[in-house]
Amino acid sequence: MTAVAPEVFDVAIVGGGMVGASLAVALGQLDLRIALIEAVPHDAALQPSFDERTTALSNGSRRIMETLGVWPAVAGAATPIKKIHISDQGRFGFARIDAASQRLPALGYVVPNRALGAALWTAIGARSSVRAFCPAEIREVIPADGEVRLVVAAGAIETTLSTRLVVAADGAQSLVRSAFGVTALTRDYDQTAVITAVLPQRFHDYVAYERFTPSGPLALLPLADGRCTLVLTLHPTQAELALNWSDEEFLAEVQQRFGFRLGRFLRVGRRVPYPLTLTRSSRTSVGRCAIVGNAAQSLHPVAGMGFNLGLRDAASLAELIADQAGDPAATGPAATGPAVRDPGSRDLLEAYDAWRAADRRGIIAFTDGLVRVFSSPIGAVQRLRNVGLLAFDLLPPAKAALSLLSTGASGRMPKLARGVMLR
Repeated sequence: MTAVAPEVFDVAIVGGGMVGASLAVALGQLDLRIALIEAVPHDAALQPSFDERTTALSNGSRRIMETLGVWPAVAGAATPIKKIHISDQGRFGFARIDAASQRLPALGYVVPNRALGAALWTAIGARSSVRAFCPAEIREVIPADGEVRLVVAAGAIETTLSTRLVVAADGAQSLVRSAFGVTALTRDYDQTAVITAVLPQRFHDYVAYERFTPSGPLALLPLADGRCTLVLTLHPTQAELALNWSDEEFLAEVQQRFGFRLGRFLRVGRRVPYPLTLTRSSRTSVGRCAIVGNAAQSLHPVAGMGFNLGLRDAASLAELIADQAGDPAATGPAATGPAVRDPGSRDLLEAYDAWRAADRRGIIAFTDGLVRVFSSPIGAVQRLRNVGLLAFDLLPPAKAALSLLSTGASGRMPKLARGVMLR
């Protein structure tokens, strides 16, 4: 039997969720052959990335989507966040951040995940340089000199791909990351987020609320139709009970924790549980593999920074690949088209590691620190955080610094986040 030669690609992205799909759209602008492998279609009910949840996009992330040409298809479903209100249950301290005081039209935007998925995959379909294998699963990852071979199964049909760079965008339990022997540190927060939508009596006025309670944070994010996305963090045992409460019992519990700033909560949607952990990959690249998004770091949703951080992974990696692909002195065989430099080269991946290190370290420390401080039962810590909230509310420079941290603007910003095309 004659062996079938593998299909050859410059970059293969494993995982077509929000970060992987965004990277495919970005790289689809370049003269490269891109493979995107995803197990579940974006519009399937069981797609974990594009389910009923919403995502809070920072201004930097919105600009990336705009530069990629995706934002117009998302904007109609997006809700601006004009203010953020942070409080601690049982304490008088609170903090407020106002977009107007930061001279911004909005602090961010709440976008339904399904709307974002539809826009990204529509854009992928318009990129002739991107070949999507979906639904398809990775059966084997074989690192080798100068390439990585992937055995991809679509039903009973198996295809072998050869790529010079494989990108692990396949989530916190990344198969690709594990295939390269990269470990991940996991911290179980012993919390479960119960996520749903609620309708309050009063209009939210585009305010996002973060309220810390003894069992964990409660977040309300504004939606366009007057509803709010609710993220209620509970101990796993209590979360299991909450899923079986009647709507009236559930809303009463939310009311007790949140108070009456928005009047009474009138209705609640379907409740879905998500166990909360911190997963941090020990490396962001290895061999011919770059690790992005939740495969690199999966965060607690307390500050809404996880996807924004992962999107900056994708934008940074795409920029480095574009810079090498456009180098007139580049050498190296491409599958088709002109010669390009190796997108899986050690110098490129070392540059990626160095670029992402500070942003990644800062966001992980900030998010994990919030969870630790606001979960502490120690009275002295509780009093200190109360004073800290009050001090934060009175210090405009602190608010500006937090705004920079949340958008990644405190370090090197990717071109896409500055509104600059890769080419």
